[in-house]
Amino acid sequence: MAPPNFLLVTFPGQGHINPSLRFAERLIRIGCHVTFTTALSARRRMSDSKSPPPEGLSFATFSDGYDEGIKEAELDLDVYMKEITRRGPETLRELILEKRDRGTNFTHIFFTILMPWAADVAQSLGLRSTLVWIQPATVFDIYYYHFNGYDQLIRSSADAAAADNGDSREIRLPGMLPMTSSYFPSFLASGNQYHFSLPVIKRHFEILNSEKTGTMKPKVLVNTFEELEAEAVKAIDELNVIPVGPFIPLAFLDEQHPTDTSLGGDLFQKSRDLDYIDWLNKQQAASVIYISFGSLSLFSRPQKEEMAKALIAMGRPFLWVIRKRMGEEEEEDDKLSYEEELSKLGMIVPWCSQVEVLSNPSVGCFVTHCGWNSTSESLVCGVPMVGFPQWSDQQTNAKLVEEVWRTGVQVGKGNGEGVVEAGEIERCLEVVLGDGEKGRELRGNAKKWGELAKKAAKDGGSSDNNLRRFVDGLVKGTASSE
Repeated sequence: MAPPNFLLVTFPGQGHINPSLRFAERLIRIGCHVTFTTALSARRRMSDSKSPPPEGLSFATFSDGYDEGIKEAELDLDVYMKEITRRGPETLRELILEKRDRGTNFTHIFFTILMPWAADVAQSLGLRSTLVWIQPATVFDIYYYHFNGYDQLIRSSADAAAADNGDSREIRLPGMLPMTSSYFPSFLASGNQYHFSLPVIKRHFEILNSEKTGTMKPKVLVNTFEELEAEAVKAIDELNVIPVGPFIPLAFLDEQHPTDTSLGGDLFQKSRDLDYIDWLNKQQAASVIYISFGSLSLFSRPQKEEMAKALIAMGRPFLWVIRKRMGEEEEEDDKLSYEEELSKLGMIVPWCSQVEVLSNPSVGCFVTHCGWNSTSESLVCGVPMVGFPQWSDQQTNAKLVEEVWRTGVQVGKGNGEGVVEAGEIERCLEVVLGDGEKGRELRGNAKKWGELAKKAAKDGGSSDNNLRRFVDGLVKGTASSE
């Protein structure tokens, strides 16, 4: 029997492509073939190794309307989402029909967040599809309840968090752990400036609701694992939320410190000449502060200056990723005031292999924006965090880290200009890295969750078994059933 042949459709952003490629690795590991497709503009920027893709993987593209690319400084997300929603379905349909004409029939279509139109294309061509939710199950549940009767409660709570008015009343959504206003994603607040976000997310749930038939529950695959979000994956009676994560490179499930051999999905210019790994290998165990804020977050100069002052005050070695906007050169004004002092302590790089860094035994703390990729990678590698959330699901993730999983702390609010000052950053670093009871607890919990995460993703683990059962159901034609 031929192996299942899946089409995986993903949004052309760094934070979507990497977990999607890792999900593809999972499918390939259990004997499936995956055609990975994203926008041509992103595919052209993806860093490929010189070797061909692994057996079982092929690439294809659709159009987002910007095939030649677009500068980050010129990117308007609302305009972009209108264009990808216009061009994407047309060109994805053409891709599937072209493959079909050449004898390639897809068993099933998987699609990630912000791509609900992929499900519409699939249905129009007589194909089944499944949403792969690349954020935590808690965030999925919050959005579900927002669109199913709890919108006023959640909106008022999100507004309270955005206004920072001290509203910390406890809120309970069905089946979920109690939470306060600061848990809710920023897209749910009235002042959300990304107008595309809620309609697109709402469409995901409309599609799921349309798939209900009799006693059969629609299924969604989530980038989490049972032990991490036991309540969240069971909170919604009407849906079957299946944890199949964490989505990390398979190489990092080994106990030895590996080299990053995962599929290349980085959209940013990389330099393999940097010697940061050699430098890390020379540092003492758990001594290095690693600072990175993901693929979209760019800190202001005042915020970088405060971070620099905190690092100097700590006096510890650090590895700090400071990237420029795509296509822009460094300006003289971008240079930090404390470069000489910083150079004596650590390294500043424009890019690094994050999981390779986090799995290095010298790293003792991760200062992060708390995007779900970074958060889950830190959990897997057993590294405690200082959360610096900014938008979308990041504040939810940061609260889970601080209050539920207890593997880190979150910085307090910034000053009048929104800048978190050096003293607050230093306070958080001292808690996480210090010898006090709190620091020991955080580090112990980080190690515990790291071991559980790897166990879930390995052969025979809970997430591995969940994915195998799901694929087996697809092959047997029962994927929509319990």
